[in-house]
Amino acid sequence: MPKSMVLIIGLLGVLVVASLALFSVDERQAAIVFQLGEVVRVDDKPGLHVKIPIVQNVRYFDRRILSSEPSDSERFLTSEKMNVLVDYFVKWRIMDVKQYYISVGGDELRAQTRLLQTLNDGLRAEFGKRTVHEVVSGERDKIMDLMREKANEDARKIGVLVMDVRLKRVELVQEVSESVYRRMEAERKRVANELRATGAAEAERIKADADRQREVILADAYREAQRIKGDGDSKATSIYGRAFGENPEFYSFWRSMEAYRQSFRNKSDVMVLDPDSEFFKYFRNPTPGKPAK
Repeated sequence: MPKSMVLIIGLLGVLVVASLALFSVDERQAAIVFQLGEVVRVDDKPGLHVKIPIVQNVRYFDRRILSSEPSDSERFLTSEKMNVLVDYFVKWRIMDVKQYYISVGGDELRAQTRLLQTLNDGLRAEFGKRTVHEVVSGERDKIMDLMREKANEDARKIGVLVMDVRLKRVELVQEVSESVYRRMEAERKRVANELRATGAAEAERIKADADRQREVILADAYREAQRIKGDGDSKATSIYGRAFGENPEFYSFWRSMEAYRQSFRNKSDVMVLDPDSEFFKYFRNPTPGKPAK
């Protein structure tokens, strides 16, 4: 046999042995090396690794974060004995590959079933302690935190780390919802009627108070107007008195002129008086102090 053929056969043999002895692990995986069915070691670092051909075999496990949730909504009872429908999910990943394999045989479905059962039991207990309002909004975050801790405590036994637990939906079942909505509607109507009645009473009170304040303001304004008018009349009388005292004849003349102006303001005005009456004395004698002509 030619040496070149022997060399080629030898190279092929080396390649076959190398392919059987080498295996790779990427960053998303972990690998367990078995020898005759027994766990030899765990390789979880990315890169090439070596095993004994034929005698040893390798099994890979996904170390990425996985999500699991029940296929249907779960029904739980609250402390008020009301049924609620709950949808939830759990985020988890393999933490200890060897323990994961020993506990659940490396079966993802078995691990998922165990996690969901743990959550189901825990949620049933937590919902049974709380009212509908508390599980819907009041203590929802607290329930999720408690369930993550409890689920993680059990999950560590199978080599799994629970990353998060979330309640997607919490709502009353249809028949209970209708009853609750009717009761809520009746309660809202009662509160609305009370508010309307309170508002109407308050409106009447405000209106009565406004009317009272209006009367007080008008009375105060009238009193102030009368006071101002009285002060004005008093000052006018005082001024008239001083004017009369300084020059009675001029004052009498000026008052007569004012009377004439007021009396003959319009051309249509008609007065029937005796021409010799005192009213016309300044017509007869416009110059005070001189005898009339």
